[in-house]
Amino acid sequence: MTVVLVHGNPETPAVWDLLVPHLTGGPVVLLAPPGFGAAVPEGFGATVLEYRDWLVGELETIVAAEGPVDLVGHDWGGGHVVNVAMTRPDLLRSWASDIVGVFDADYVWHDLAQVWQRPEAGEQAVAQLLRTPVEQQAAYLVGAGMAAPVAEQVAAGFDEAMADSILKLYRSAAQPVVAELGADLEQAAARPGLALQASEDHMVGTDEQRERAAARAGARVEVLAGLGHWWMAEDPERGAAALNAFWAAH
Repeated sequence: MTVVLVHGNPETPAVWDLLVPHLTGGPVVLLAPPGFGAAVPEGFGATVLEYRDWLVGELETIVAAEGPVDLVGHDWGGGHVVNVAMTRPDLLRSWASDIVGVFDADYVWHDLAQVWQRPEAGEQAVAQLLRTPVEQQAAYLVGAGMAAPVAEQVAAGFDEAMADSILKLYRSAAQPVVAELGADLEQAAARPGLALQASEDHMVGTDEQRERAAARAGARVEVLAGLGHWWMAEDPERGAAALNAFWAAH
């Protein structure tokens, strides 16, 4: 069964480099969302629903050739995964996300997301990032738990297209938008789901919000104790073991 991995913000497909060798589910396809390691098509508005539709289109091509996939998303990639699971479960054999909690009705966007969502403040924030040397950005990512070889590649991928896409995506998803999308979480239960819960990731909802959203989506919860936001580049063997066990069960 084909495994499809979708990353988030502010990342490139390199975030999966250490995880992929440990996956046993099947051939792996890495999909880069427009603006996040891939070109932005003309007319693409980088909204939350446009990213969902982009992923649907990519999956339709894969499924036509290979059948339903095991879909895995991290950060905003995990958001796109949940949106597909709620609307096009026919494309999936299973799905996994580490950001299910943001779809809970009580979720509040983390501080940096709220900065990006504000006019002028968001532009100033991404402009500052664009001026920050790659080495300094990589050092921040390493300090947040990302392995150095991955951090260096991810930091090098931050560019003007990504900065622009960040602002558009987060502004399109300002509350109550994701809460309204989460009203359909029960639809995701049409396919087996896995909610990866890195205990030290404090940007994607409280434990209660994550567990409540996972229950509504019919998803099994796998707690990655002691790991943070970039669990796949912090302890790839443990992250892969959770995914491999989930797939084996189905």
